[in-house]
Formats: sequence, C-alpha cells, structure tokens
Amino acid sequence: MNSSVIPMYSSTPIFRIFDEKKAKEFYLDFLEFKIDWTHRFDENAPLYMQISSDQCLIHLSEHHGDAAPGSSIRIKVDNIKALHEKLISKNYKFARPGLEETPWNTLEINVGDPFYNRIVFFQDK
Repeated sequence: MNSSVIPMYSSTPIFRIFDEKKAKEFYLDFLEFKIDWTHRFDENAPLYMQISSDQCLIHLSEHHGDAAPGSSIRIKVDNIKALHEKLISKNYKFARPGLEETPWNTLEINVGDPFYNRIVFFQDK
C-alpha cells in the first residue's frame, strides 16, 4: 500500500431538525430507520441522534450550528421499486413521492423531510 494514500470510508451526513416528534414520525415511522443512539448534554439541551437503515447512517441534530436546513443527500438502494411501493402504501400525509427515470440512467425517489432537507434514493438502471 502506498504510504501517501490515506483510506477514506463512507460519510455520515448531519441533518438539522427542529422538532423531535416530527423527526421521529418522518424518519422512523415513514422511512423506517431505527435509532442507534441519542445524546443530550442535559434534559433541556438539544437532541443529537444517529439513525440507521441497514448500512446507511444519518445524524439528526437540533443544535443550531451543526447543519443548515435545506441540505440534500443521495442514498443508493438495491430495489427502488419495492421502496417506492412501501413508501406510497404508508399513506403518509406529508409525502407521496414519485419514481423518476433520469437522463443519467438512474431511477430516483425524492423525499423532503419536515425541515426542508431532501433525500434522493436512487438505483442505477
């Protein structure tokens, strides 16, 4: 191994959230992520937590300096049609995402969270 090459691994995005209940409704109930851990410096401090689905990790933070609302991430999935059917079947009143075929040869589902962040689930065609 070349000693000047430093291995890098997958990143963990941080999304800014403003309401714990809405975040859990969206990320846990609708998208079916699970909570790995939560942290608060004290009972009145902002929430910071890690959620996951399989190998995908996302950090959610109520701390004002951690991230800006309106961020976007792309998450690669293996069976986007099954994911689309699952999301549509939930009848979540704040999102009815479509399945889009893109000019760059992917199938994509765009979903916005309650805090103006956007997740693009995609699968290569």
